[in-house]
Amino acid sequence: MDLDPRLTALRALGGFFVLRAGEDADRHLPTLDQAYGPRRPGVQHTPATDPLTVRVRRVAAALRIQEPRVAASVAHQGLAARLWSVALGCAALHGAVPDLAPSTLRWDPEGSAPDDLHLPEVRPLPGDAATLADVVLRGHLELLSAALRARHRIAPALLRGNAASALAAAAREITRHARPDAAARATRLAGDLLDHPLLTGAGTLTGSAFRRRSCCLYYRVPGGGVCGDCCFVRPPRSSPRAPTA
Repeated sequence: MDLDPRLTALRALGGFFVLRAGEDADRHLPTLDQAYGPRRPGVQHTPATDPLTVRVRRVAAALRIQEPRVAASVAHQGLAARLWSVALGCAALHGAVPDLAPSTLRWDPEGSAPDDLHLPEVRPLPGDAATLADVVLRGHLELLSAALRARHRIAPALLRGNAASALAAAAREITRHARPDAAARATRLAGDLLDHPLLTGAGTLTGSAFRRRSCCLYYRVPGGGVCGDCCFVRPPRSSPRAPTA
């Protein structure tokens, strides 16, 4: 159950699976628990220094999104995908998952994969579904969803769908790039995790194909459309919304 202190095997799965680990990690970046809150005593975040606000605004600017809730959804799915990819990739390849505790996992809200996540020390944990759920779902995505919902009007079902979609996508990429035994392990773990109470009902996994029961709102991005696993076949007709916080 040993893990390479730099997690180099993840590179074969693609850039989205990689994080800066061990000596490659930047120890000066904020930890993810600073992004999720609660705010630390004596630390007053402004919109310019709050990590989640910085990420949402960066996404909005990059994609020319006028609605903050849409940018928040896209930002949420992106971070969920990064966390699932690292954890599920390690579990599939090694049978172990690194401890990704928010208090130790560092995050650059202005970075993109693989430069956004930094883990100074790789400490292995069991690679079973229960541990993956504790590490990613309870350790991160519950806190991330709560923090985003405190800032934006986003439905819980949408965020649950984002988390499930990101998990299914990570498993699908592993089946494309990993050896057969690792691919089978990723598929099995993804199926077990989609039955977890925090994800159950978010969508249906058939083989490697996933269909979610909610929409991430990407169709509201300029030039965007429906995603491959969307509950909609085509973008729903809707009137323009005024930007909301």
